[in-house]
Amino acid sequence: MEFPYGQDPGAPIRSGIPEHGRIPKYYAAKVDIAALLEELGEGEPLPTERELALRFEVSRETLRQALRELVLEGRLRRMGRGTVVAGPKMEQPLSLASYTEGVRRQGRTPGRHLVSLDRFPSPPALAHDLGLSAGDTVWHMERVLLADDERVGLESTYVAVSRVPDLAADFEPDSSFYGYLHERLGIGFGDADERLETVLATPREALLIGTPGALPMLLIHRLSRDTEGRPLERVRSLYRGDRFSFTTHLGGARDS
Repeated sequence: MEFPYGQDPGAPIRSGIPEHGRIPKYYAAKVDIAALLEELGEGEPLPTERELALRFEVSRETLRQALRELVLEGRLRRMGRGTVVAGPKMEQPLSLASYTEGVRRQGRTPGRHLVSLDRFPSPPALAHDLGLSAGDTVWHMERVLLADDERVGLESTYVAVSRVPDLAADFEPDSSFYGYLHERLGIGFGDADERLETVLATPREALLIGTPGALPMLLIHRLSRDTEGRPLERVRSLYRGDRFSFTTHLGGARDS
């Protein structure tokens, strides 16, 4: 079956087409450019704006609107002064699997770059989440997330010093924290509560991740517990919306 205007089975019905049926010029250009991306392939440079405007017979401003949307959707990527075809988004499962496992399953090399590791007295809200008393000391570890050396996210982990007293000395910051807890300390993960939302990165976050400030981000808040049900960690993970999507498995519905 052929899908109109470059749509595929996963696209919204009449995607981008107003009810009056007239296709906006920028959207028609976007569809044409999307078809060109399929021909070029991942990593290939896009022709210049001037060449594209002439090829698709649109103004430079109309063309730029189409390009902006393709960048925000993760189909194009800015590189230096040019633009290249982006690869498919990485799929990260909404599960207790670590970031490392999720990236490796897609044939990419995970990595992390340590921004900071410090300890401070826990404020009341964080102490409540971690099952501590206000003022108890907690670690805060902030790391940039990497996939094939590309910066794709930013992760902040909060954990009680009493649970991992030698974190600064024993832990390799570019490795999996989950692996460290399990293999070195014998701590297993039982369950977790997660909340996902879309946000814009702060100027500092955008600088650390290396993205424009206007790029949408996927933000996950996680509170994890060990196999005995004790609170273990609170994590704030920020992922590039143009490079990530999240998946989960849903079972059959049950009557309530």
